[in-house]
Amino acid sequence: MVRDITIRVEPRLAASRDKLLETVAKEAGIPARSVNDICIVRRSVDARKRPVMLNLTVRLASGEDSEVVPAFRPVEYKNVPADAPRLLVVGAGPAGLFAALEAIRLGMRPIVIERGRDVDARRLDLAAISREKKINPQSNYCFGEGGAGAYSDGKLFTRSKKRGSVEEVLQTFVQHGASPDILVDAHPHIGSDRLPHVIREMRRTILECGGEVLFETCVDGLVTDGTRVTGVRCGEDTIPGDAVILATGHSAHDTFRMLADAGVVMEAKGIAVGVRLEHPQELVDRIQYHSPSGRGKYLPAAEYSFVTQAEGRGVYSFCMCPGGVIVPAGSSDGELVVNGMSASARAGRWANSGMVVEIHPGDFPEFSCHGPLEMLALQESFERRMFEAAGGSIVAPAQRMLDFVEGRVSDSLPATSYAPGLMSCDLNAILPPFISRRLRAGFRDFGRKARGFLTNDAVMIGLESRTSSPVRVIRDNLSLQSVGMTGLFPAGEGAGYAGGIVSAAVDGIRCARAAAGMTGSDNSNKETENDNT
Repeated sequence: MVRDITIRVEPRLAASRDKLLETVAKEAGIPARSVNDICIVRRSVDARKRPVMLNLTVRLASGEDSEVVPAFRPVEYKNVPADAPRLLVVGAGPAGLFAALEAIRLGMRPIVIERGRDVDARRLDLAAISREKKINPQSNYCFGEGGAGAYSDGKLFTRSKKRGSVEEVLQTFVQHGASPDILVDAHPHIGSDRLPHVIREMRRTILECGGEVLFETCVDGLVTDGTRVTGVRCGEDTIPGDAVILATGHSAHDTFRMLADAGVVMEAKGIAVGVRLEHPQELVDRIQYHSPSGRGKYLPAAEYSFVTQAEGRGVYSFCMCPGGVIVPAGSSDGELVVNGMSASARAGRWANSGMVVEIHPGDFPEFSCHGPLEMLALQESFERRMFEAAGGSIVAPAQRMLDFVEGRVSDSLPATSYAPGLMSCDLNAILPPFISRRLRAGFRDFGRKARGFLTNDAVMIGLESRTSSPVRVIRDNLSLQSVGMTGLFPAGEGAGYAGGIVSAAVDGIRCARAAAGMTGSDNSNKETENDNT
């Protein structure tokens, strides 16, 4: 007999298989010797009060069942013929890669077109940013194989579970090299050190099954017959296709402008802007686990999530990175943008998160003249202002947290994970009052909710501005095609339909299925779908 048992245990007990087996057997009402096998299928930390506990769902096999069926179920990807419908996938981030894999399952031939470099060459370009303090506009933390998430943490938690199967996405990651733990943890995380290998294996699947991946190839135009997209332009070259999935990511500002010039229907979309906030990880552990000794031996590096309202706008933490580092995440010279990432072990000295204020179209009326590119122009103006405040460098303006709230310029700054370095500045003077006022109010509220969080041991680093796309490419709700542009499928975070790796992947899958339906694909690989589809 196989059944699931839900238990609540101390972390040290969960670390011992024998003790866990005894506990599960007792909960199931059977002798421990009758249990043939167990495995944890769901795990979350409950740190709301002391003592900190783990909530576990444990799958138990007993009687005639000798073992628990593995949670991982691989999918078989079959070769697609050379004359299969051609699906052009613009962008090799999560939306693009998952769209390409789904296209193979549906009998289409994906051609992935990526402006940046492959994930291994990209690593060298990222190292050069901190070393030389210069950004390669085509290969950086935003552009390149894997997209913005490849080297900014690989967090897989999402609340967007109604548009598709999150489980299917996680299974695909495991099939390509991610730890099976992501199928278990409530807040799954691959890690910036492991995600490149997973991305490389996904590319291998695409190529082995008859797809193509073109690097350092920037799409700068659409080819149409008036109302239908028939391909894309890349400089002097034209690449024909039966359908195009547009999965550019949130930072392809030049692509957004190209789409606007081409008459693609778009609208301005709200964004969130603020700073990266960095605390010592041991301090976050003490606060979140309610213990002066921190997390101890059996608990992971602590996370946090805060949200409040200030003057009618949300103020919240974003993309929290336990044991992580802060990185320069701009995509061109003349702008200063930061982001956070963690390795799989989350063993670093610092914890960081974005601390941002939501901004709606119309909040800065002077930018309304930009029409659907209103929020893009606003975002760029903030990033240039931060760059200029740093003296034309990616050495980031920074201020201690309590000094910011109390209106003082910091006399000194703490040690930081941000490799290019920090310079003490008055962020109240650099950030627009619309943002700085609300951040101060938010920090006071967070300090009341978590004693010790509002501290000068924490440092604010500017600017966190790439939380989401500043535009939405309007698409039909049923066909998922761009309004008035048959054959163009806007997908993922850049198009305004996702907010992270998993939701972007889910949307890429949906768009690939819609494209297959439009092109009349014979669904020759449909039988390979797993039970989670």
